[in-house]
Amino acid sequence: MNYIRHLNTVFQQFSKDSRLNPTHVSLYMALFQYWNINRFPEEFYINREEVMAMAKIGSKATYHRCLRRLDEWKYLQYMPSHNPFKGSKIRLLKFCTTNGTTTGTSNEQVVEQALVPNINYNKQIKTENKRSKERQPKNEDVVIKFFKKNKWPIMEGPKFYNHYQGVGWKVGRKSTIEDWKAMAKKWMLRAMESDQEGAFLGRSNKKHKTDFLDITINKNYEEPL
Repeated sequence: MNYIRHLNTVFQQFSKDSRLNPTHVSLYMALFQYWNINRFPEEFYINREEVMAMAKIGSKATYHRCLRRLDEWKYLQYMPSHNPFKGSKIRLLKFCTTNGTTTGTSNEQVVEQALVPNINYNKQIKTENKRSKERQPKNEDVVIKFFKKNKWPIMEGPKFYNHYQGVGWKVGRKSTIEDWKAMAKKWMLRAMESDQEGAFLGRSNKKHKTDFLDITINKNYEEPL
């Protein structure tokens, strides 16, 4: 399969097709990358979460709608799977001949080197997804369990969770938190430092505070003033 001719023809078709929007194009290119990784077979299985991550699509409804539209508009054939342990199957229609779309083979369709070297790209995507999940806890209970495990005050757990949940798990409302557990440890260090400062100020005030109303009960009135 001549992928250069294929892409050139596909992009020409994209420019003529007014029904398409950027999400359709993004999804098609993600599926093309999957096709490329698998060395351009006639059909290949896909993982919905991985394809959505590659296409930068956040909504399952948008993903399924665009996939069905691409199938309806003859850019691909979508064979959905109703088995949760088996991915759906895709067949990308070939656009690499001068006569237009074809799903068969011809002298023009020669197997060539893939665009990407033979690397485990799926493993990289899964690693990135795992890291993104570690950036923030699943829910408040996870935070409370983490605080219990470290023998920290339980009330600090909800405070920590609600604070960063309110700011979108960002620092300074700009930088995304990379590791929420490390941020929780930093939170507790600040809390303990604040408690120590408060205790020190309390002792200092108590030491230097003079009670002018304090009088001695057994006062000797024979002593001169």
